[in-house]
Amino acid sequence: MENTAQNPLIKHFRQPAIYITLPSRGNFWDPSAINLPPTGEIPVYPMTTKDEILIRTPDALMNGQGVVDVIQSCVPNIKNAWAMPSVDVDAVLIAIRIASYGNEMEIDAKCPKCGESHKYGMPLGEVLSKIQCPNYDKPVEDNGLKIYLHPQNYFSLNETNQRSYQEQQLMRTLTDPNLDEKVKIAEFSKQIARIVELNIKVIVDSTACIVTNEGVTVTDPRFIQEFYENSSKQVIDKIKKQLEKNSTDASVPPFNVKCSECQEDFVVPVTFDYSSFFGQSS
Repeated sequence: MENTAQNPLIKHFRQPAIYITLPSRGNFWDPSAINLPPTGEIPVYPMTTKDEILIRTPDALMNGQGVVDVIQSCVPNIKNAWAMPSVDVDAVLIAIRIASYGNEMEIDAKCPKCGESHKYGMPLGEVLSKIQCPNYDKPVEDNGLKIYLHPQNYFSLNETNQRSYQEQQLMRTLTDPNLDEKVKIAEFSKQIARIVELNIKVIVDSTACIVTNEGVTVTDPRFIQEFYENSSKQVIDKIKKQLEKNSTDASVPPFNVKCSECQEDFVVPVTFDYSSFFGQSS
């Protein structure tokens, strides 16, 4: 007979540690990728032992699958983390860190005035509350066109980061003085082409739609990519400038500290090397 008895330990399973409101407020999500409660607040659970192993495994982090698995484990309302807008990624990971290890995270910082290094307790809840979503309602305008942007999803962002890392590795290889000059020139030309392709892909993935002066709304990524490939540098520069602003607006704000040696106030940037971010508890 099938055992249908309920586990008597179920009430001791992990429970939500905190509830958060996503910076995106649920915008830019595919409805099938998230179960957003009417309140807009989603529960965040602490990591399991399996989650901790995943988040510290280099290969799983490099291909993004480890981050996705941990997010879906700790934030079960997120059904498909690959579809998560990039503006929500840092906030969700900070929330998981808080749920697992507590609000305070110890960081090392060197005072720019006296040069002394000390450990400081960073209140992650305060950092989390300051993360904002950029304003995507205002379009980039050029020659009668209105170009509306939106955040990349995590799949696109991860793919972009992987390709960018590979390109950087290749560029370092091309500086090898022992490499044949003809081979170096040929590979360098290919590299330039790949960088251009990568830049276009980021812009395409960050474009929600383009509205013409005749009122036609274009959403097909193929048409949008063809447009960018045949656009002037002026158009591309406008888009890149706005993307840089959006990235700055959505970034995790720096942490303000006071040097315990000379009492100098200075700021410490909050960086996201996931393996180290989750590799220490307060």
